[in-house]
Amino acid sequence: MKLLTDRAQLVCAHEIGRVGLQPSQTLVFVEGQPLLVDDDPEGRPIRFCPNYGVGIKPCQHTLKVTQGYSTLLRIGGQRVALDSVRGLTDGTPPGVVEYMVRQPGQDLLEEHL
Repeated sequence: MKLLTDRAQLVCAHEIGRVGLQPSQTLVFVEGQPLLVDDDPEGRPIRFCPNYGVGIKPCQHTLKVTQGYSTLLRIGGQRVALDSVRGLTDGTPPGVVEYMVRQPGQDLLEEHL
């Protein structure tokens, strides 16, 4: 599984909605980009989600990551985010719409179990 940088592309399940990322660590970089760690993909804004209408709320924020943090690699005690990151959004229907990784932001580093 590839490690995520701040150039990673995360999208809501509607494929157009883009997650805005903000790295919280400044110690480890790949190709000049900081790696993402535990909590970086959570609580982030989602822009351009096309899922809207009467009684329908578009995806606007990511919720807690449900899978995709490394069990081996840590930076400053925080687990590194992998390209398997998935979690729910705040879009409708509640508890159903996920966000996921489309591109990891780099192709050099991988975690092998």
